[in-house]
Amino acid sequence: MSRTVILHYHLFKNAGTSLDEVLKQNFGERWVTREFQRPRANAEAHAREVTQWILDNPEAVAFSSHTIELPPPDVPGVTIIPLIFVRHPIDRIASAYHFEHKQDSQSWEAVLARHTSMTGYCEVRMAMPGDRQCRNFQTWRFERMFAHEGGSELERSLKAVNSLPFVGIVEEFDVAMTRLNGLLQPVFPEFRASRVAANVSRDLSRSLTDRLAALRSELGDEGYEHLVAANADDLLLHQAATEKTWPSLASS
Repeated sequence: MSRTVILHYHLFKNAGTSLDEVLKQNFGERWVTREFQRPRANAEAHAREVTQWILDNPEAVAFSSHTIELPPPDVPGVTIIPLIFVRHPIDRIASAYHFEHKQDSQSWEAVLARHTSMTGYCEVRMAMPGDRQCRNFQTWRFERMFAHEGGSELERSLKAVNSLPFVGIVEEFDVAMTRLNGLLQPVFPEFRASRVAANVSRDLSRSLTDRLAALRSELGDEGYEHLVAANADDLLLHQAATEKTWPSLASS
């Protein structure tokens, strides 16, 4: 018998916890989560692990992980609906810093955030080889969809945006939930997405424009522009995702 499952690619500070709450409200114990070790070390082995995870949970409908990599695996007899969100990269980095700063954790990221300003946090992370948290993080995650193809990381990530059935925009979460209803209800008629704000580390009552202006003031013009330059591809990815999904929003 054929089976349809939802695979949530939970990118850090991209409304993933809010989406998980929506999925849990709808599917209860049929929502499951798991993390994977060094998934990029061997793409084929990683795909087999994710496939086995789905097969080992035959009653589950929704699967969520921070560490699953695109593309969705090819699982015989299973149709996979991938869900992923994009966020304005500078706002995402600020959210990541404030989240880490407030954490009661001894992870090096949390310790760094608690003992330095956001400027220091970004400078340290951008200087670390292989650390992508403050340097085109979302492009890095999306490009895996077509990692086997040629072209630049940005080109592959933009192709992924255009290929995936659902790419939500964090800044328009309510609109994304309306789209999600349209995508999932033909398969899961009882599915109802509602507004959920979970694991929010900053005041989102202010507009994105106001949050970015406050961030520029905090970092200074030079620091802010340095961060923008380091995330130029992510800004293009965010723009492309917005234009593809909601052209009217992109032009507003």
